[in-house]
Amino acid sequence: MHPLREMLHGGPGYVAFTQAELETMARSLGITAAEFLRRYARKRNGGWSLREVKVGDDHDCILLRREPGTGLALCAVYRDRPAQCRSWPFWPENLESRSTWDDAALECPGMRVSPPGGKLYPVEEIRVLRDTE
Repeated sequence: MHPLREMLHGGPGYVAFTQAELETMARSLGITAAEFLRRYARKRNGGWSLREVKVGDDHDCILLRREPGTGLALCAVYRDRPAQCRSWPFWPENLESRSTWDDAALECPGMRVSPPGGKLYPVEEIRVLRDTE
């Protein structure tokens, strides 16, 4: 598991995933796709979405794990997370302006933290991630 730097905490929403992503996430957890759907997903807008769990006034993705004591957020399927998660925070609505980027960063403190290894994203990679969503 790796630190999660995506939007898996906050207001209610949905994280859509494809059939291929379903199979990959299920394999990552060592369960069948049917078991994954039963335990971690719900039908939403004609497709599947990851479930959420209520944490205080907020919602966490069901795959978000918090370390006792530190509260560090970890994703149970980080290496195999859906494209919607992989492309965060480079979603078109966050890239509209400096103001929209700063607003998103208020809700996602990980946006202000250098990733492991201090990787910076070149604009070409940001465009690819933006267009993945």
